[in-house]
Amino acid sequence: MSNNKGFVLWFTGLSGSGKTTLATHISELMRKKGYNVEILDGDEIRKGLSKDLGFSKEDREKHNERVMYVAKLLSRNGVVTLVPLISPYREIREKAREEIDNFIEVYVRCPLDVLIKRDTKGLYKKALAGEIKNLTGLQDTYEEPVNPDIVIDTDKLSIEESVRMILSHLRNRGFLDGKFEEEEIDLINS
Repeated sequence: MSNNKGFVLWFTGLSGSGKTTLATHISELMRKKGYNVEILDGDEIRKGLSKDLGFSKEDREKHNERVMYVAKLLSRNGVVTLVPLISPYREIREKAREEIDNFIEVYVRCPLDVLIKRDTKGLYKKALAGEIKNLTGLQDTYEEPVNPDIVIDTDKLSIEESVRMILSHLRNRGFLDGKFEEEEIDLINS
């Protein structure tokens, strides 16, 4: 794989599972190695490109399709594109896999009870109090990936272990162009 070929790491999982945290750590490491990297964070995209959308199934699908389109453009132009996005529907994730070259699905998995305890954004508390309707994974559907490329259990693995797993997968698939030596991957600590 030439070093100007981008790829997409599509992080899917419930709110608070660690998608953005992992994407941020990987982004920092890859930038230090000279990669062009962009994070298409679902929450940030909603503030701009998708500010006209709500949280109905149709709006979520449209939001995911917009992110998918931007990710496709970036990656085909040599940008490593990290997409931390709940993306609750299998059909949309499969469409992304079909449309985007070099697509890697990372399932960031964490049990709901742990997420409720973490509640990094206060969403679960609001949903349980009835202040939020249709929170994905609690009152609304989240379809777990059937065959993701990588599964990260954030209730069991540290950030460092999780990042190491993802980088090892990328190296084994030829996406890192030797910029990350095996020893470096083993020595990662954030």
